Amino acid sequence: QVQLVESGGGLVQAVGPLRLSCATSGFIFSINTMDWYRQAPGKQRELVATITSRSGTDYSDSVKGRFTISRDNAKNTVYLQMNSLKPEDTAVYYCRLLIGRDYWGQGTQVTVSS
Repeated sequence: QVQLVESGGGLVQAVGPLRLSCATSGFIFSINTMDWYRQAPGKQRELVATITSRSGTDYSDSVKGRFTISRDNAKNTVYLQMNSLKPEDTAVYYCRLLIGRDYWGQGTQVTVSS
């Protein structure tokens, strides 16, 4: 079965970098687009970054130029490198796969202090 497991979250000071990982299994990772979403308290879940099977990328305006999504097909893992973090980046971050239906990981909490 499909499994998505995020890790790497934590408490970080503003501007500090943080790298999230999403380890996957149960499907052919290399041919699928992967997304990172986030959900802040009281807000809707929002798309942060996307990486296609050919490593084409797209970002929300709020993170463009600060976050980088990447993938390692040998490790079936997608990453989110977050730089220049701001308190408003505080959220639970999820990786997401769409194959006929949505699959989500359990999420990893990122808290950015000012």
